[in-house]
Amino acid sequence: MKGLDIVRLEGVEKTYLMDRVKVPALRGINLSIEKGDYVSIMGPSGSGKSTLMNLIGALDRPTKGRVFIEGRDISKLSDNSLARIRREKIGFVFQQFNLIPRLTAIENVELPMWFAGVPKVQRVKRAAELLKLVGLGDRMKHRPTELSGGERQRVCIARALGNDPEIILADEPTGNLDTKSGEGIMRILEELNERGKTIVLVTHEREFGKRANTIIKIRDGRIVG
Repeated sequence: MKGLDIVRLEGVEKTYLMDRVKVPALRGINLSIEKGDYVSIMGPSGSGKSTLMNLIGALDRPTKGRVFIEGRDISKLSDNSLARIRREKIGFVFQQFNLIPRLTAIENVELPMWFAGVPKVQRVKRAAELLKLVGLGDRMKHRPTELSGGERQRVCIARALGNDPEIILADEPTGNLDTKSGEGIMRILEELNERGKTIVLVTHEREFGKRANTIIKIRDGRIVG
């Protein structure tokens, strides 16, 4: 249901300490993302967009300010509580795929469900359904080295959907792909949004980013548009 904030950031700042020098990455970010929205975060390298993605994904904590997921302030939660939120609420799609080479496609997709304690029979069935959803029904037993870049990214998307999260965070998901493969990945993300998933896309590729419903432009750690 649109109209409800699934993600909200209030006065968020993030500063890193590098060789005893404080380096600000985010400066006073205020942001709301509605449930069911399709958002792109765009900006040049070093603008803070990946840092922002990490905070939305509960992979990091703000130096200052608060981050809410479904109305819950996650800024001060324990590591175990943050891990539970990542497992249950958020699916991640990374530019570098992060697949385990020795596992087949279906075994890679099963992994998040294994961590969540889903029984073997149930997770194999769901993993197979998800691979069919992304067009890899005939590649389930292939290992990552036997798949193209586009196919590996589709495995990543299937894996991200394993625990049926509300939010899909895609960090430069087309960055390592050719134009045709990238277009295929974008279509899958758009179809997931049509099914009700909240999509947050970090990208430097303008032609893909501008297809989102909401476009957030970030520069020097600030939202500029």
